Amino acid sequence: MRSQDTWTFGWQSLSRYKLRTLLLLIAISIGVTSVLILTSFGEGARLFIKQEFSNLGNEMMIILPGKKETTGGSIPIYGTSARDLTINDAIALEQISSIEKVAPIIAGNSLISYQGKSREVITLGSSTDIFSVRNLNVAQGRIFKYSAKDNSTAVCVIGATIKKELFGNNQAVGEWVRFSGQKFRVIGVLEERGESLGLDMREMVIIPLKTAESLFNSPALFRILLQLNKTGSEQYTEQKIIELIKRRHDGEDDVTIISQNSLMSSLNNILTMVTASIAAIAAISLIVAGFLIMNVTYISVAKRKQEIGILKAIGASAHQVQVIFLSEALILVTIGVFIGIAFAYAFIHVVGLLWPQFPIAIPMWATLASSTLAFLIGLLFAWLPAKSAAKLDPVLALRGQ
Repeated sequence: MRSQDTWTFGWQSLSRYKLRTLLLLIAISIGVTSVLILTSFGEGARLFIKQEFSNLGNEMMIILPGKKETTGGSIPIYGTSARDLTINDAIALEQISSIEKVAPIIAGNSLISYQGKSREVITLGSSTDIFSVRNLNVAQGRIFKYSAKDNSTAVCVIGATIKKELFGNNQAVGEWVRFSGQKFRVIGVLEERGESLGLDMREMVIIPLKTAESLFNSPALFRILLQLNKTGSEQYTEQKIIELIKRRHDGEDDVTIISQNSLMSSLNNILTMVTASIAAIAAISLIVAGFLIMNVTYISVAKRKQEIGILKAIGASAHQVQVIFLSEALILVTIGVFIGIAFAYAFIHVVGLLWPQFPIAIPMWATLASSTLAFLIGLLFAWLPAKSAAKLDPVLALRGQ
């Protein structure tokens, strides 16, 4: 019996039982589709986190005051710094050769008001480098050009939401607003941009660092953002930062350093594991489809005993009979996989159109894994009924026994 005859015979058998074939195709395609759709959401979350980190700037590091240490069992107790981070600490960091830009930040809440309208806003005091480090651009006006060393003036760059609420459709650049009673001139409005790791720059105001020090009456820095000038220099830079801080803080290593790449790598590993776990759970539906294939194939063997007897009577071997039933399962799985993949990609395309801000995508490994698993399950669960058919005695099979 030629291979072509085997496949033709299998296809004709499936065509005779249209309802049974349709139900099996639905089961297989649902299994494949569920794996792909669920993994696409996990992959979308991973890409979204990666996109959020890219919005922070390239090769960024964050220095926080205080050494984070965990002591006493499983409950984290965070230590406090012997001294605060200061503007002079930030200026000293500029000496490290691998650091390209330093953006010290003083943060606080203040009341901004304009012509009877007012609201509380998060105010960030920093140098001009914050716009480069955080990839911030202005839609109107300009940014300020003051460094951490400069005695700055009362100017501000406001977020898009602040501009809309206080000024509406009117021009904001050049107008004067009040921060907790002090007058500031608006010189720029930030570009419209969504949240980035929990910080919504649309609702924030940026002012020069020395001005923030005076406004909040505090020289202590909230944190320091660093932009490195070359890839792969995180370890070197971290070591140099620790050495410099120790010299300036009486030998105390009292800062916490967060590397953007290491944090992104950790989150990426976690989300990859979560996506794989979701795929494994979704694969249960393929196993259910496999049991359905096995049960239906057993029923098919029981109903086609005389057909099997005729095949054996005209010379078909046990192996050929087994191959016939396996080929039927393979045809079913192949069509079901293609239907499942097509439906999943169509669904993802529609979701991408309706929700463009979330980068949902089907990873290639999920497509390959779900297809391979579907074929393995289909052949495995069809093998036992096919083997049972191959063992039938041709004489008894012709009698339907």
